[in-house]
Amino acid sequence: MNTKNYRFETLQIHAGLQPDTETGARGVAICPTAAYRFKTCDHAARLFDLSEAGNIYTRLQNPTTSAYEQRIAALYGAVGALAVSSGMSAILVAVLSLAAEGDNIVASPYLYGGTYNQFRSSLRKLGIDCRIAQSERTEDFERLIDDRTRALYTESMGNPTCAVADLEALGALANKHDVPFVVDNTFGAAGYLCNPFEWGANIVVDSATKWINGHGTAMGGVIVDGGNYDWSNGKFPQIDGPSEGYHGLNLYEAFGKAAFIVKCRVDGLRDLGCCPSPFDSYLMMIGLETLSLRVRHEVESTRKLAEYCLKHPKVKSVSFVGFPTHPSYANARKYYRFGSSAVFTIELCGTLESTVRFVESLRLAAHMTMIGDSITVVTHPASTTHKQLSEADLAAAGVTPTLLRISLGLEHPDDLIADFEQAFANV
Repeated sequence: MNTKNYRFETLQIHAGLQPDTETGARGVAICPTAAYRFKTCDHAARLFDLSEAGNIYTRLQNPTTSAYEQRIAALYGAVGALAVSSGMSAILVAVLSLAAEGDNIVASPYLYGGTYNQFRSSLRKLGIDCRIAQSERTEDFERLIDDRTRALYTESMGNPTCAVADLEALGALANKHDVPFVVDNTFGAAGYLCNPFEWGANIVVDSATKWINGHGTAMGGVIVDGGNYDWSNGKFPQIDGPSEGYHGLNLYEAFGKAAFIVKCRVDGLRDLGCCPSPFDSYLMMIGLETLSLRVRHEVESTRKLAEYCLKHPKVKSVSFVGFPTHPSYANARKYYRFGSSAVFTIELCGTLESTVRFVESLRLAAHMTMIGDSITVVTHPASTTHKQLSEADLAAAGVTPTLLRISLGLEHPDDLIADFEQAFANV
């Protein structure tokens, strides 16, 4: 279908869906196969040397997953997307497709704890230096950039602080130094709340486990290629140069604007093996069909619960980007639909122990390490998602012992308020 003529709400249902001409089935088929029959030996050879498109092995491509990838690309207005097994896999494959030993990336300090650990620990063991900026200000990013910088990296909304990056300014900085601008857009709900490509991003990574799936039933991640970066600047010989794994094939010459996403697939999935199952891709397709409806309800409920918490005497502070007092209020209004999100944080009065009592007293809201679920989730970052960080890093990320991250689900907000009220009574 021609995706340019339709709005997000239509694309989330129709993009990537090819009706079965033989059966007339409405839904996308789940193809639970590992391998595919080749027509001839010559056909197989063409597939393996990338001169012909087609299915080789489900580690690289699967019909169900391909439909899902087409839908994601359409929602973002991108040249291509790649589905992987988790959000962390998406980050890993994207960074390893850009940087090698001796290179560096410059990242925001407001990162999800798992991302922070991947950058500061695992990638450094591979010789990639991940430089964490002192703040989100462009000058703090710029002072860390040198001739071996291969990407600027931020989250469209930081986890758990909900700090909204100045995407346009960082995009301009990346363009100035001619490096790709990579944005983790998990909080942007597959482009519905925020589309970083509209503000200068070149690559988007996303944890599909969250709003894309929306029901806590599958793990997944996506990499999305905006097709708006010139790979022929000499910094990326692995993309615009002879490929060791494909007999000298130049991916940029062969695939043009889609060269990066092809690189992620043919090298990243081939060598790292972090592919999704066809069934999980099917669940993501189903989740996408109602994404805009779910997110709109969650954003409205978030404001109601945040307003309740703001007035409660046992709440020390509320950090919600929809409130004018939030430092990212202006950026949220600029970059996020509705000027808001479905996540906010609160700091409770009292101690770590009293905060734990509150969390364990909740009956409706779930205590999990999750966001973007149909169930409202309350997370204590200091003991879960950011547990591995040092005290200094916790302070830099804005994580305190009494901080709680709250991700709204699909329940009635009044029922959630009642649940919070009975939990506060136990503190």
